[in-house]
Amino acid sequence: MEDKNLDQSQDIDFGKLLERDEIKIPQVGDIIKSKVITASKSEVKLDVNGVLIGIVRGPELYNEVSTYADLKPGDEIEAAVIDEENERGELELSFRLVGQEKAWKELREAFKNKEIIKVKIADANKGGLLARYCQIEGFLPVSQLAPENYPRIAGGDKSRILEKLKSFVGQEVDVSVITLNEEDNKIIFSEKDVWNKKQKPALDKYKEGMKVDGKITAITNFGVFVSFGEGIEGLIHISELAWQRIDSPNEMYKVGDDIKAEIISIDGAKVFLSAKKLMRDPWLEASAKYKSGQVVKGTILKVNPFGLFVKLDEEIHGLAHISQLNLGPKEKISELFTADEEKEFEIVSISPSEHRLGLKLANGKKTSKAKKDKEEKGEKEEKEVLEDEPKKEEKEKKKKTTNKEKVEK
Repeated sequence: MEDKNLDQSQDIDFGKLLERDEIKIPQVGDIIKSKVITASKSEVKLDVNGVLIGIVRGPELYNEVSTYADLKPGDEIEAAVIDEENERGELELSFRLVGQEKAWKELREAFKNKEIIKVKIADANKGGLLARYCQIEGFLPVSQLAPENYPRIAGGDKSRILEKLKSFVGQEVDVSVITLNEEDNKIIFSEKDVWNKKQKPALDKYKEGMKVDGKITAITNFGVFVSFGEGIEGLIHISELAWQRIDSPNEMYKVGDDIKAEIISIDGAKVFLSAKKLMRDPWLEASAKYKSGQVVKGTILKVNPFGLFVKLDEEIHGLAHISQLNLGPKEKISELFTADEEKEFEIVSISPSEHRLGLKLANGKKTSKAKKDKEEKGEKEEKEVLEDEPKKEEKEKKKKTTNKEKVEK
């Protein structure tokens, strides 16, 4: 009987305590401050205003935010109410709801202040990497990867590119936020921006015209990438590898080769190099070796719709324009000429300063001066188009990659 009266007395006192201190009972959705009583990997018990007991468990623990990752008894922490009374009569609380808002706040600040954050790679597709910041998902496009992580696969094999991208799953990467749209839940990360910022002090030491010693790190259809200095990477375009025309950089180099080059351009963090500028220009002696009207033997290197690329020697290559090959009305250049075939050609023009040499098939029909001038003009135009082919191909590849990324975003 005494125990019963004691319980009633305690209930009355508790009620008076609530009334006296005007303690507000937390409601679902409220964010409350509390103090850690006990903390384990499975649950955290909290003291709410010295009156109520709250519990955080399961997925609501949300260890991704550092604030909640290593709690100790006595720590003060915020939590959200998700149930006013659970099966044990306790407040059911969540760190996850508060943690996500904190994570969004950190993302907003990182985007505004261009700060560097860490993300974890969760998955990969052909367009790039799916990255998470505290379980908030974003996208890291291939074009925004740092140079050392960019999948430079010879021939552009898509399966090997995807394999390379998947190797990053589970890794943490330093990135900046370059796009943040909360309404569409669209976040784009960039590793390249972070790399550029880190490289700037090292790049400031270099100027156009400086010579560097480097090592080839990757070979593509449009050129080779070279690492030099303090982790700086530059590109030698295929047109800057040698004075003569080459079809593929693989003909001359392999990954790991040492190479000397000259800096010809620095655009932000992009460095463009030239290997041929450090080589003797064979065209300086070409006028002493070859003359207009001279008949020479040449080996056809490539047959294309505009004419024939012809090798006169290892260093001097010329162009026999289609108009100089004496083709009949229904004859096709691809059916009459083949690569590696040797024929006699007559030199019709030579310009060492422009690295150009025009040819025509020897013993061909004579043409009038007006027609010859017109053909030489056409030859020059077509030669310029052909020299720009590698650059146009690269631009087209970049355009297609960008379009794919937009679709996948």
